[in-house]
Amino acid sequence: MTPAKSDSRAGLIVDFGGVLTTNVFASFRAFCAAEQLDPDLIRDRFMTDPSAFELLDGLETGRLAESAFEARLAALLGIEDHAALIDRLFEAIRPDFAMVEAVRQAKSLGVKTGLLSNSWGVGRMYDRAQFPELFVGVVISGEIGIRKPDPRIYALAAESVNLPPQECVFVDDLVHNLEPARALGMIGVHHISADQTIYELEELLGVVLR
Repeated sequence: MTPAKSDSRAGLIVDFGGVLTTNVFASFRAFCAAEQLDPDLIRDRFMTDPSAFELLDGLETGRLAESAFEARLAALLGIEDHAALIDRLFEAIRPDFAMVEAVRQAKSLGVKTGLLSNSWGVGRMYDRAQFPELFVGVVISGEIGIRKPDPRIYALAAESVNLPPQECVFVDDLVHNLEPARALGMIGVHHISADQTIYELEELLGVVLR
C-alpha cells in the first residue's frame, strides 16, 4: 500500500452498469442483432424519442412497473414479444472483474466507497451479497425515486459515505451524468476502460488498486 497523498480524495462513488459491468450499449446492440433490428435502435430511441425517455425515467425512478415498461418499450421498438424484455436487453452484460476488484481494494485500504446507480428494476442486476465487501453506502434510483442526472442524487450518494461531495470521486460511463457531480465539487471520471479508470483512481485516491 502506498500512503495516501495529502490532496487525495477520501471517497469513491461508482456507477454500476457500464462501470462495474461490461458496456451496456454493447449488450443493447447484441439484443438488436438477435432481433434483426438496427444496431443502435435502442440507444437512439432513449436519446431522441421523448416517449422512450419517459418510459426510462419512469422505470429508473420506480414509478413504472417493469412489466408495463417492457410492454410499452416493445411496442415502441416494434417487437411483438415483450416477455422478460429487460433480461434480454442485458443478456450480454458481464461483470468487469478488474473494476470490481479495484473497488474492493479501495475499500480495504480505507477509501469510503459507494454505489450510485440508475436501476432497471430494483431487484435486477445487482449481486447484493457482495455489497458489504464493496461499499460503505448504496444509492439506487428506483428505491429513492430520483435518478441521475438529478443533482439531489449525487448529494445523497456523498451522504451515504459520510463525506462532503468535495471529498469524493465519481465514476460513470455517461458524460452527462458527470456534469452534476462536478458542479457539486466531486471529481468526475469518465469510464471508458478499466485500465484507464484504475490508473486515474490511483492518482486521485493516492492508493494502489492493482
